[in-house]
Order: sequence, then C-alpha cells, then structure tokens
Amino acid sequence: MKSAILAATTFAVAAPATAQTTPARVAAAVPSPAPVVAPAPEPAKHRLHSPSPAELRVKEANRAATMAPLTGGYLGGVQVYPWNEGAIYQVFTAPGQVTDIALQPGENLGAVASGDTVRWVIGDTTSGGSGPGEARRTHVLVKPFTAGLSTNLVITTDRRTYHLTLTSTQHTAMSALSWIYPADELVALKAAAEAARAAQPVASGLSIEQLHFGYAISGDHPAWRPLRAFDDGRQTFIEFPASLGEGEAPPLFLVDAKGTASLVNYRVHGPYYVVDRIFDVAELRLGLKHQDIVRITRTGEAQAGGRRS
Repeated sequence: MKSAILAATTFAVAAPATAQTTPARVAAAVPSPAPVVAPAPEPAKHRLHSPSPAELRVKEANRAATMAPLTGGYLGGVQVYPWNEGAIYQVFTAPGQVTDIALQPGENLGAVASGDTVRWVIGDTTSGGSGPGEARRTHVLVKPFTAGLSTNLVITTDRRTYHLTLTSTQHTAMSALSWIYPADELVALKAAAEAARAAQPVASGLSIEQLHFGYAISGDHPAWRPLRAFDDGRQTFIEFPASLGEGEAPPLFLVDAKGTASLVNYRVHGPYYVVDRIFDVAELRLGLKHQDIVRITRTGEAQAGGRRS
C-alpha cells in the first residue's frame, strides 16, 4: 500500500514539472531575431595620385598671396588692409555674427560671388552720401550658418576686383574690414601738387616794363589757338585757352629764315608754354590728313634789356 501511495505521489509531483517544461521547449524551437549590427564606418578617402607640380604651384601662390589680419592693422575694431592688386584677404567669421566688408567711398558695386552660397548669408548695403561732397559707401555683409566652414568671395566694382577667403570659427569673428589705397592717395597728392603749381605765377620777379607783347598770331583757328604771346627778354610765354588740357596739345616748331621748321623744347605751366629762348617765328602744328597750323611771329624789338638769341 505504501509503495502505491509513494508511486502516485511521485507521479503527481513529476507531472506538473513535465507540463511546465513543455512551453520552454516550444519557445526554444522559435528562432531568435538576428542581432542588429552597426554599419561599418566608410574607409577614409585617400588621393589616388600625388598632387601635380602645377597644383603645388597654385597652392603655394595662393598661400604667398594671402594677407592675414595684423595687430597693427586695426583701427578700433576695423582691420584695415593695404590694397594690393592680386592679394587674397583673409576674413574670420562666426555663426550669429555679421562681418562688414567696407569698400572705398564712391566705389560702385558690380557683383558678389561666393563658392558656397548655401551655408553662408551674403548681402550688401550702402551708407553715407547724404551730405554735399560725401560719397556713398558700399558694404558687403557676410555671416556663416555654422563653424568650421571655408569658402572664397569675389567682389567686383567699377574700380577693382577684391579676392577674399572666408573662414568660420566657433566664436571669433572680425567685426569689419576695409582698405587703404596707396596708389590712389599718391595720385591725389600729385593732383594737389599740380594744382598748387598751376596756381603759382608762370614767372616771378618780372615787372611789366620787362615784358614784350609784340607778337602776331595768324593761321588756322583750332580750339587750342593761343590767346597771346610775350617774352621777358630771356623766355617766351605762349598763353593758351583753359581748354588746352581737354584735348591733344600741339607741338611747337621754330621756323628759320629759310622756312625750315624744327622742334623746340618747352615746358607746360598751366595754360602756358614756356620756351627758354626768344624766337622770331614759330608754328604750332597738329593733325595728319588735315593739319592745323598756327604761326606766332615776333613783330618788333624787345624793350630795353631785351635780347635775341
């Protein structure tokens, strides 16, 4: 009897265990999903060929032509570059900040082109020009969308072409930049010196008693026909209309007693030709197919002290 009860008990206990293990075997029969594997990073791209000598020369030329900001080149917060034809000007920018590229006052903008117009905001505006004698000034404004960008910028105007390289950093940006133009300043200085020289008297230390106005002007009537001629006994002065500088100036020939004409040296001082001698007959000639000829003839002796050469 005890053996039968123990056997039944053993079966009863073993049966549930068998029922509990069956689902485990079923689950084990279902295949598990394949593990997710991250894609392998793309291998770094390497050049198949070394840069050619021509490419290396271009890189070196660009590097040598690039002008970087200088501590001594700042005027307040504005980096002032000296203008140099062919130079590449470096500009540092940052996201959220606008960099002002100011052109020369009175310079008219032609076009603005960039190598990357998607990740850079580029515009232009003007300032000044409201008062008398005040020239309007063009400003090109640039701003990057993010740091770590680099591109170039070409600005054309009615005076010159600017080449710039733009680099964006995380925080550092140039507030503004402009240029000084040494060649233009030299031209302005020369013009001022010429104006001052023209304002000076054509000769000094002369008195009216020394001047001889006995000259006759004859021949054609071009726009440059002299108004008069006179001498001081040593030099001859030929006065032209103020419009002489607007066109081609006629050369001066001396005519001898045989009628032979030869070029003579003279200086131009404002509206005057100054000849370092006294002559009897001279001619101004200009033109090829139709030549204008104006003759200047000394009609009498100079006053006391006058000399002929």
